Amino acid sequence: MTVSDPGSGDAEVILYTGEFLQLHRRAHWEYISRRQASGAASILAVTDSDELLLVEQYRYPLQRNVLELPAGVVGDEPEHAGESLAACANRELVEETGYEASSMQRILTGPSSPGLSSECSHLMRATGLRRVGEGGGVAGENITVHVVPLAEVEGWLLTQQARGLMICPKIYTGLYFLRDRLPG
Repeated sequence: MTVSDPGSGDAEVILYTGEFLQLHRRAHWEYISRRQASGAASILAVTDSDELLLVEQYRYPLQRNVLELPAGVVGDEPEHAGESLAACANRELVEETGYEASSMQRILTGPSSPGLSSECSHLMRATGLRRVGEGGGVAGENITVHVVPLAEVEGWLLTQQARGLMICPKIYTGLYFLRDRLPG
């Protein structure tokens, strides 16, 4: 399938369509897009006891465990089509960590990996957290929940990295906004 971009004159070719992703080519550039999703949400969630919620899971593309903010894809499953960004973020927070937020605020939106994907990621701040379950993810996910005191998070992350875990940079982005840029 070929799609023309009236602004560039370069035709886009869809090289492959999978269940969730498409591989595109425009001029010499190849990139992926999600077929049904409208983006991804990463959740900056801090308990009333000043503890940051993090998740650890095996990521097949990296073939390693990665520490991340809780996150999920917006609108990727038929039962979640049309779901709002805040509702998706709260659903993913409960699924992955077992915590539910009374409020969800969008902090920023930007490209997830602009040289590889058309996906945009939304950083959300969850407040008013209460424990409603165990977390751990849905079928096919094997998520470990980490509840880390904010005062210890940098040292804790360095220790985890020394153990061989990869650390998603979005954690540091979240900490930047949490400490330096958010009111309250």
